[in-house]
Amino acid sequence: MSYREGRFWQPDVTVATVVERDGRLLIVEEASKGRLVLNQPAGHLEPDESLQEAAVREAREETRWDIRLTAFIGAYQWSAPALEPGGKARYYLRFAFVGEALGEDPSRTLDDGIARALWMTADELEQASDRHRSPLVWRTVADYLAGQRHPLSLLQQA
Repeated sequence: MSYREGRFWQPDVTVATVVERDGRLLIVEEASKGRLVLNQPAGHLEPDESLQEAAVREAREETRWDIRLTAFIGAYQWSAPALEPGGKARYYLRFAFVGEALGEDPSRTLDDGIARALWMTADELEQASDRHRSPLVWRTVADYLAGQRHPLSLLQQA
């Protein structure tokens, strides 16, 4: 039970993957709150799915690319402000990975709300910070660029 809300509290658990190829990052342009924003291939963990399975699935559904995870970058917490005055904030716990692009299947349909997948340099992505879906987009890339890598074995599923 959450002290502040007087009920059980549970954050949204999400995954995201940084995929780099030829000096460019795989980025998703998606509709959010009436505008097109930029994000890594990312999304929510589904029941009975491992974090790694979710990351691979989200990349496939949002970009048409098959990927292989190679490392874990880190876990991040973020509170999204309430959309309306008096509304409640949403809380996210994001698990970020490094992935390797294996191949694209252009016949796949992109998830609803996804406008397109594109490849951007880190500089291009940083300069478009006003279009990032959340502060976690750049934070994850910055940690990736700084060489932050952990073994996938750090995350266990029982």
